Amino acid sequence: MIPVAAGQTWSIDFMSDALADGRKFRLFNVLDDYNRESLAIEVDTSLPSLRVQRVLNKLINERSKPANIRVDNGPEFISNTLQQWCRENQITLQYIQPGKPMQNAYIERKNGSIRRELLNAFLFYFLAEVRIMTEEWRHDYNHERPHKALGYLSPVKLSFS
Repeated sequence: MIPVAAGQTWSIDFMSDALADGRKFRLFNVLDDYNRESLAIEVDTSLPSLRVQRVLNKLINERSKPANIRVDNGPEFISNTLQQWCRENQITLQYIQPGKPMQNAYIERKNGSIRRELLNAFLFYFLAEVRIMTEEWRHDYNHERPHKALGYLSPVKLSFS
């Protein structure tokens, strides 16, 4: 289903990478499917389900509650914890079919951009560096970068047009 308004459907996904010393870290990405706005990129060595809920609760408090959240079938998203949180918040959890990442194309495209433009382009030594640079990347992505699919507007400019 293609959303017709901001806040209708959010897509969420995880990415993994490593610091220069080999320590692994993860990114938790949240995207509004309507205007492709990157709502959050949470970075840490571990992102358990309660941390995911905290990020989503913060976004709901800042914006409003989405009707739907689209996810893949990863273990983080099929957990009872996320399902229960969605039930309590009256949010429909929409699972894509296993092995069909294009059913979550908006966030997969964003993940690809983060991978090419940030994670593969820089060598990180500290999580603080990753956090700072992902936030700078997210700001540029939301405010400055024209998106072809949005009529060459940025997500934020589309929201105000």
